[in-house]
Amino acid sequence: MASPTSAKVGPQNVGKSKTRRNNEGVQSKGPSFLTRMFGCFIDLRSKPDGALSTNNKQDDFLPPSITFVTVAPGSSSKSPSTPHLSKELKHYPHLRQFTFRNLKLATGDFQSRLGEGGFGPVYKGWISHKGASPTSPGVGLPVAVKILKKNGLQGHREFVTEVNHLGGLDHPHLVKLIGYCTEGEERVLVYEYMTKGSLEHHLFRRPYVPLQWSVRMKIMLGAAKGLAYLHEEAEKPLIYRDFKSSNILLDKDYNAKLSDFGLARDGPVGDSTHVSTRVLGTQGYAAPEYIMTGHLTAKSDVYSFGVVLLEMLTGRKSMDKKRGRDAVNLVEWVRPKLRKGGSMFHELMDPQLGGQYSRRAANKVMNLALNCVSWDAKDRPVMSEVVKVLSSLPHCKEKMASSSSPSPPSPLNVGSSDNGDFINGSSARGTPSRFKASPCNLPLPSPKASGGRS
Repeated sequence: MASPTSAKVGPQNVGKSKTRRNNEGVQSKGPSFLTRMFGCFIDLRSKPDGALSTNNKQDDFLPPSITFVTVAPGSSSKSPSTPHLSKELKHYPHLRQFTFRNLKLATGDFQSRLGEGGFGPVYKGWISHKGASPTSPGVGLPVAVKILKKNGLQGHREFVTEVNHLGGLDHPHLVKLIGYCTEGEERVLVYEYMTKGSLEHHLFRRPYVPLQWSVRMKIMLGAAKGLAYLHEEAEKPLIYRDFKSSNILLDKDYNAKLSDFGLARDGPVGDSTHVSTRVLGTQGYAAPEYIMTGHLTAKSDVYSFGVVLLEMLTGRKSMDKKRGRDAVNLVEWVRPKLRKGGSMFHELMDPQLGGQYSRRAANKVMNLALNCVSWDAKDRPVMSEVVKVLSSLPHCKEKMASSSSPSPPSPLNVGSSDNGDFINGSSARGTPSRFKASPCNLPLPSPKASGGRS
């Protein structure tokens, strides 16, 4: 009997049987061991270096996608010839069907490149407000045009999933799918254009101006509402499966919208508690129980949300191999520091915030993040509870103030008393400074002219 395709990790190939033994070992060792064992059964399918141009000012719609999988026998990501594609795609009257020629004209012969992901390159284009006709730049409706690479990492199946799921959804915090093209072998998706690009770029790439506390919380609340809609409000519950900072796109007012539904799966039905599936997602964001068992639930998305929330709080990436061994994995870096008590609290906060955040709010959000990344999925909140907590934050009501030597509360105690003052981050004793403006009245950050999109 032929063995299944092995997951490729560096110079070694690991077969299915070894993967099973690794999984069993992981379950007995806990999260720290799981982090160290990732390389034994994860296929890091990132795009080639340099594929995402750093010189392109428009380069922020889709950053590189890193996918880890348990590869199935005979699986292929290439786009097959699909004469019965019309039978696979659900029919949504509001979705526009484009010709490839019109999309070529709309994007100026695919010149205005925004970025590239596992699916393929993304370009900015202009179309008419109604219909599928191209227009001149600056005229009509700006759109993002994503083209499937013929031999890309994500293929025909993801294209169909994207159309069938996102085409039937309508929510303020989900990116709108405008239409698609299935001419010949071409597979193209057309979305609304998101002016500010991805959250990942604003957090980790320069020359973006650091996001203020109030803006960060606004973004996370919007993203939480999007996930809550998918899990609890949509006609048919959906598990997103790829929640990460690069899939959170921002409009001109920093309203967050979830994008890229190619890995989404219908939630369990009836008496089922989970969906069994191949392990797909992004390293550092996927829930441990999903990695070990392939059992997918809405709580898997909640874990991923908690990781992004920690990224917002700390300014650190979910996985950063440039850091020391104990700091590569963000979740594993945070946990032991918080177990030591509140004295470590401010060491975790993003220095880019400049200390301008409410201690009470930051404490509450750190607690929420820790609950979301609980090792046991049963201990994680549902997304509607997350929305409730984020909606209750006082960051738009409290005045900014500072203390010369603040005594941080324990982030493990949401109910701890606190005056809600904002911290200025100064270490000088006896010279506290005060801010008269509320953080909600401060100007929103925007990319500098040299690197932002308009």
